Amino acid sequence: MIKIKNRFFFILAFFMALTVALSNYLVQFPVNYFNLQDIFTYGAFTYPVAFLITDLTNRRYGKLVARKIVYIGFILGIFLTLYFSTDFSNLVSKRIAIASGSAFLIAQLLDVQVFDKFRRKVWFLAPLISSLIGSTVDTFLFFSIAFYGTGINWVTLSLGDLLIKILVTIAMLIPFRILLSSVNEITKIKKNFNV
Repeated sequence: MIKIKNRFFFILAFFMALTVALSNYLVQFPVNYFNLQDIFTYGAFTYPVAFLITDLTNRRYGKLVARKIVYIGFILGIFLTLYFSTDFSNLVSKRIAIASGSAFLIAQLLDVQVFDKFRRKVWFLAPLISSLIGSTVDTFLFFSIAFYGTGINWVTLSLGDLLIKILVTIAMLIPFRILLSSVNEITKIKKNFNV
């Protein structure tokens, strides 16, 4: 029988990969309402979930397991991105895939390290600081690699995306706290019943 901790690990890895693939697809579509198409894309709303997953893993299982989630999410996320949302005849689409992988890996591993430094502080400090730093690094790496020299105003898009990511990161503190309690309950069941 698979232990609950192992099942939960694979659930987290699956959601990480899904978040990466979905965000890579959605970043191709600017928000076309209220003249916001030059300010941010739909990917800004989904990508902060990746930091939530990393931070939940880090809080409960530590930075070594969090790094494993990042690596698995990276591999599966890139595979899904290449398979479902990369148009290999389009240079920008290929650059998005490269930018996504590079930015994701660097930003998520940075998030793991920063979270670990602040993990013993007030519960919200580690996910807030690590996600803000990770999102900033990810955003500027991604947009500069994907869109530099393409004629797309990537600086404005990156600033708009970063603003949305910051707002979503702050909002993610609520599910972080709720889900952290759920994770603690799952692992208590495991300890009590030796599942």
